[in-house]
Amino acid sequence: MMSRRSAVFFALSSLLFGGTFVAAKAGLAYFPPLLFVALRYDVAAVVMLVYVGLTSSRSELLPQNSGDVASILATGVLAIGLTNALLFVGQQYVSSAVASIIYSLNPIMTPVFAAALLSDERLSRRGAAGMGLGLVGVGLVVSPDPANLLGGAVGKGLLFAGAISAALGAVLIRRADSGLSSPVRVAWGLPFAAAVSHLLAWTSGESAAAITWTTEALLALGYVSIFAGAVAYVAYFGLIDSAGAIRANLIFYVVPVVSTLGGWALLDETIDALAIAGFLTIFAGFAVLGSKSIDVRSLLPDIGADVPSADDESVVREEPRGYRSD
Repeated sequence: MMSRRSAVFFALSSLLFGGTFVAAKAGLAYFPPLLFVALRYDVAAVVMLVYVGLTSSRSELLPQNSGDVASILATGVLAIGLTNALLFVGQQYVSSAVASIIYSLNPIMTPVFAAALLSDERLSRRGAAGMGLGLVGVGLVVSPDPANLLGGAVGKGLLFAGAISAALGAVLIRRADSGLSSPVRVAWGLPFAAAVSHLLAWTSGESAAAITWTTEALLALGYVSIFAGAVAYVAYFGLIDSAGAIRANLIFYVVPVVSTLGGWALLDETIDALAIAGFLTIFAGFAVLGSKSIDVRSLLPDIGADVPSADDESVVREEPRGYRSD
């Protein structure tokens, strides 16, 4: 069941990640894409390392075992670094709304990796139906028209690869079962993400001379570094720890709402009727998958006798729909 803490992490990461697509689209007018990602994580790494250095003890900061190391590498290399390098390059070819919805394939890919790598996260038939509706919705948004599929195909392929990298990274983090806190793991992972991004930028021939420093460029960099970087990743990886990889990645069904509204309000982007139909289909999938997987009463103040106790047999035996344990 989703706790209040998980619900806050869910809302915060959905909102901030949704803004990423808008800020990235705006920032790409001033930065080469891979260098934009690299600078993003340079700034975010400094912010997070200072924060955890001031708020954590030495024992809390240092990795203690192979699980801690594995979670750091999965965080920095896959879930953050490679994922966002593919995202920022791919977004050069599509709108922020379409990019975010293609990226919402992430929740559909996560159960595939979870089935192979995790023993405590499985989808039921209801869950599979919800995921299937989400996939249909994504197809409607991208549009099955051949001309549309050919237009921006490279960008869509890169975004899909980014979704796969994020899904695999989330599952590997869960599998590592690290004892590190989410802020500490993010602080360790961000320098790896920055290193991966700088390496990719260097090998692709991007140069700092191509950057145009303006107020808009600084605002875009600041948002993706601090709000959609440090803060959003602490919330997201905390959600993985508390709710699991499959449920955590459901945020990417909410992200398109934020990015679509942001793109419309700030970038004068539009979205056609077929895309809106796809958008609604995605959320129908979310409703099917998640309608019984969140205990709404746990998010409300204690109402005494009206809330079944933990000893109630029906509560003990009831599992969230869309998921089943071993």
